[in-house]
Amino acid sequence: MKDPIIANPVEVNKSSGTNKSIFIIGALFFIFGFVTWLNSVLIPYLQIACELNYSEAYLVTFAFYIAYLVMALPSAWILKITGFKKGMSLGLLVMAVGSLIFVPAAYSRTYELFLLGLFVQGTGLAILQTAANPYVTILGPIESAAKRISIMGICNKVAGSIAPIILGAIALKDVDALVENLKTMPTAQKIVELDLLSERVIFPYLVMMAVLIVLAILIYFSTLPEVDTDQEDEELANTNSKKTSIFQFPHLLLGALALFLYVGVEVIAGDTVISYGVAQGISFANAKFFTTYTLIAMLVGYVIGILCIPKYLSQEKALKISAIIGLVLGLAAIFTDGFISVLCISLLGIANALVWPAIWPMSISGLGRFTKVGSSFLIMAIAGGAIMPLVYGYFADLSSPQEAYWVVIPCYLFILFFATSGYKIRRD
Repeated sequence: MKDPIIANPVEVNKSSGTNKSIFIIGALFFIFGFVTWLNSVLIPYLQIACELNYSEAYLVTFAFYIAYLVMALPSAWILKITGFKKGMSLGLLVMAVGSLIFVPAAYSRTYELFLLGLFVQGTGLAILQTAANPYVTILGPIESAAKRISIMGICNKVAGSIAPIILGAIALKDVDALVENLKTMPTAQKIVELDLLSERVIFPYLVMMAVLIVLAILIYFSTLPEVDTDQEDEELANTNSKKTSIFQFPHLLLGALALFLYVGVEVIAGDTVISYGVAQGISFANAKFFTTYTLIAMLVGYVIGILCIPKYLSQEKALKISAIIGLVLGLAAIFTDGFISVLCISLLGIANALVWPAIWPMSISGLGRFTKVGSSFLIMAIAGGAIMPLVYGYFADLSSPQEAYWVVIPCYLFILFFATSGYKIRRD
C-alpha cells in the first residue's frame, strides 16, 4: 500500500524545491530551540529580579510548557482555517506579542506579566509546532521523514546551545556581585537596583519581537507550497470513509503517548544530570558540563539519522534501536556508580535523538484529512516535559536520585512497544 498522506508529494517537491523549503522550516526550528532554551536563564534571572523562591521560579517552565497542552487542539482548528504556511506566520506573530509583553513586565517588575508573556510565547510555539512538524514529514517521501526531522533537530539544538549564552551575557552580567550587595543594601536602593536588573531584558526581547515579525512576513510571502492534507487519494479516502474521529486511529493515540514519555525522559536526561553528578560525588565545576555532553550526544544521534535514514536504516528500526539503547543506558546508570553512572545519563542523548523524528511520521501516517488534528495531539504530548520530571523528583525525594531513574525504564519499554507493533495497530 502506498503512503497517501499527501495527494502527490513528488509533484510538490518538483514544483517548489524541497531543499529550499527545508531551509526555511529549519530556520523555524532554530527559533523553537532559541526561545525554548532561554528559560534556563530566565529562571535564575527572574528569581533574583522578582525575589522568588524556587517553587515560584519554576513556574517559568510550567507557564511555557502548559501552553502546548492548552493550545494544541485550538491550534489544529486554526490551521484548518489558515493552512500550514499562514499558520506558521500567525504562530510567529503570536510569539512576537509574547515578547512584547516582557516590556511592561520588566518595567513594572511584575512576575505575573512575565508568566503571561511566556504563556503567549508557548501558544505561538504550539501553533508553529503543530504546523511545522507534520509539514516536514509530508514535504517529501514518508520513508525519509525521520532524516528531514533530524536536520530540524540539529537546527533546534544548535540554537538551544546559543540562546542561554546570549541572554545570560546580558541578563546575568555581574549578577554574582549584585546578589552579594543586595544583602546589605538599604530597601530604597535595593528596589532601584532590582528595577534596573529587571529592565535588562527589554532590549533583547524587543529585538526578538522584531525578528519574529520579520520572519512572519517572510514566511507569509515565501514560496513554501501549501500542502492540503484534507485531500486524500482514492485508496486512503476509501480506507477512511467510515472514520469520523481522530480517536479511530489507535496508532496516533499510541504515538502521542510514546511522544509524551519520550519528551519526559529527554527533559529528565538534560535537566537532572548536573545535580545527579553532584549527588555522585562529582564537583559542581565538572558536573556542570554533563548537560553539554547530553546535547552533543543528541547531535551525534541526529547526524547518524541523517546519514543512515532511509538508505541503511528504516525509521521504524531506528526507533527500536533507540529504545533499546535507552533501556541499556538507563539500567547501566542505575546499577553503576560515580562518573560512569552519570555519563550513562548524559549518553541518553544518543538514545533520544531519533525518537521524535521517527515517532512523528509513524504516528500521522494514513491520517489524511485528520492530519492537522492528529498533529495537535502529538504537540500536546510535549507536556511530558513538564510532568515526567516532577515524577522523577518525587521518587528522588522518596528514595535517591539514582533510584529515581527507574522511571525512565517503563518509558523506553513503551517506546519499544510502539516501534515494534504499536504503530501498526489500525482500525477499519
